[in-house]
Amino acid sequence: MNSSVSKLDQYLDAATRPNTRRSYEQATRHFEIEWGGHLPATPDSVARYLAHYAGDLAINTLKHRLAALAKWHADHGFADPTRTPIVRKVLKGIQAVHVNVEKQAPPLQLTQLGLVADWLENAGNSAQTRGDRASELRYLRDRALMLLGFWRGFRGDELLALRVEHLHVVPGQGMTCFLARTKGDRENAGRTYKVPALSRWCPVAAVAAWVTTASLTQGPVFGGIDRWGGLSEHPLHANSLIPLFRRMLSRAGLASPETYSSHSLRRGFAGWADANGWDVKTLMQYVGWKDVHSAMRYIDGKDAFAQQLIESQLPVMPKDVIL
Repeated sequence: MNSSVSKLDQYLDAATRPNTRRSYEQATRHFEIEWGGHLPATPDSVARYLAHYAGDLAINTLKHRLAALAKWHADHGFADPTRTPIVRKVLKGIQAVHVNVEKQAPPLQLTQLGLVADWLENAGNSAQTRGDRASELRYLRDRALMLLGFWRGFRGDELLALRVEHLHVVPGQGMTCFLARTKGDRENAGRTYKVPALSRWCPVAAVAAWVTTASLTQGPVFGGIDRWGGLSEHPLHANSLIPLFRRMLSRAGLASPETYSSHSLRRGFAGWADANGWDVKTLMQYVGWKDVHSAMRYIDGKDAFAQQLIESQLPVMPKDVIL
């Protein structure tokens, strides 16, 4: 009986993504400990909680807190207070009063990608020459992470979830990467991504060079490296990814590196693909977007301000007309 219960708990726990589970736990702790709320909560207390943090927290953060509270009540068999009219009305009012302009990290352009990739390659070669094993490995890892993230349009969590045993190189063509769990994969079926081998700034060659030099046979593709060149059995921490990315850009000489994030790789690839004639359907299938609204958030288009379109339709004024 105890064995059956432990297995049941294991499967129930596995049904929720680890990152989601942790973020929900943090959200409920915030409601209970930092704000002083009580669980199970009443609709009035949830509404007051929202009102208290309105303006301090983004709308999406408040919605995430509501989702966490809703799941806690569902898991414990209580009525969901977040779906009541008062809570929905307060949230709608907050959205009306505290208008939030979404900030997006700028896309990394292909020329910028190439500049950073070349800098990392040269830095890695120099480190190898002077016998600095730890630095050589870091440059190889970072170059592989950046090129793979760009050309495959991966999110940061997808890069960190990659495992060496789930990579398969097809000579002359590319590489496949299997991810057991991805955002939006409600069935937990996993997905295999195909990565193209390219003649320049190749993600497949970069990953292969990193894996071979580091003698990786299993475990996370992108793990930590200590000062002596020792490899961690765990992937890089999610919170370290953006500082790592900005450090690469800064050392390669890019301006304003603090404005970029790991999402800049995904946005950069989407913009590059759109500018080079990819239709939205093809881009969605390649990156893995389920709906067109998600895709359009990443595409600025060749004529982002419609300047060329409008200019082309303006009447041509005769040269002898004086305004």
